[in-house]
Order: sequence, then structure tokens, then C-alpha cells
Amino acid sequence: MSKLLIETFSLGPIQTNAYLLTDEARSRGIVIDPGMNPKRLLDRIAGIHLEAILLTHAHFDHMGGVDEVRKATGCPVYIHDLEGDWLTDPKKNGSLRWSDVTPPLTTDPAEYALDEGQTLELIGHTFKVMHTPGHSPGSVSFLCGNDLFSGDVLFKQSVGRTDLPGGKERDLYDSIQNKLYKLTPDTVVYPGHGPKTTIGYELANNPYTR
Repeated sequence: MSKLLIETFSLGPIQTNAYLLTDEARSRGIVIDPGMNPKRLLDRIAGIHLEAILLTHAHFDHMGGVDEVRKATGCPVYIHDLEGDWLTDPKKNGSLRWSDVTPPLTTDPAEYALDEGQTLELIGHTFKVMHTPGHSPGSVSFLCGNDLFSGDVLFKQSVGRTDLPGGKERDLYDSIQNKLYKLTPDTVVYPGHGPKTTIGYELANNPYTR
């Protein structure tokens, strides 16, 4: 199997991590969470055949660039069914609430729904879908080999907030303790904000999950 190449773009007013994943030839790619103001990402994907946009969840800072990336590449969007209608509803995706940082945001519905245990075959790699609610009801994490894209569920020495509509603290800790922390300690975690980390490091050092 070819090596998975990972590039990070910190986008928008909340510095959301958008990830460009490509095959070794850098000819095929996918984007995870294209955030707001995605010009740098759009410039980078020019000439790459984009196979999909994967969304860990549908908060505005993670889906703000969906329209531009989808229109530029023609690729489909994947999101968990529980947040399918968030893409078309600025109240649900939070952009109506945070009017100081964004205008109301909407985009067309996603082409595909995600569910727990589903596997996606993209750019020559297998991505396992893990439903990890808590930060939001349809939050998912994507596991590809030893790389985990955790959205706003798990961060370096922190966890996702649960005080937004649809958030549940009990669900968040269940997702972390009973799903993410069951992965091997050397699993590399690529979160929705901030630096990458590992499952082993968080088990030992995350003050919110002890």
C-alpha cells in the first residue's frame, strides 16, 4: 500500500485544521473538514484529483469551505446522517449564533451518509468510520492505518466542548474512553484544532480524561 501523505491547513477565524490527504504520487486526494476562507487549500489542490470531502461534523468552522472546494473539484461530500441537515441550516451549524465571526453559512446537502463501522476505500487507502458523539450528535472520527482524524472530540491535552446544541458530556467521554482510547498507543491523532498528538500521550497526560 502506498504511503498516506498528510498536509494541514489552519483555516478561518477559529483556526480550524483542514487536512489534505494524498497518495504517494500526489495525484489523488481527499479533504477532511475544509474550513472557512479555504483559498490556500484551493490553491494546493489544483491539479489533484479530489475523490471526497469528509466531514467530522457540521459546525460552521469545519464546513465553511465545503461549497468552494466541492464546486472547484466536483467531488462528493460525506457526513453522518445525524447532521445531514446541518449543512443547509445556519442555526444548526452555528453560523447564525456566531455572527461576530461569520455570516450565515449553508451548502447543498451531502451526497453520502456515514455510519459507525463503515469503511471507505479512497485514494488507495481504507478509512474506518467511528461514530464519536458528544461534541455534537453526528461527530465521527476517521481511522486510516495508524492515523486518526478526531475532529473536535479529542485534542492534545484537551477534549471537545459539550455546551453547544446537541452536545453531551457523557457521550463525549464514552466516545473517548470506549472507542478512541481502545486504539493502539502509537496511533497519531490529528485533531480539528491545535497540534497533533498520540493516543498514548493523551492516556498519560490529558487532564480531562483521567
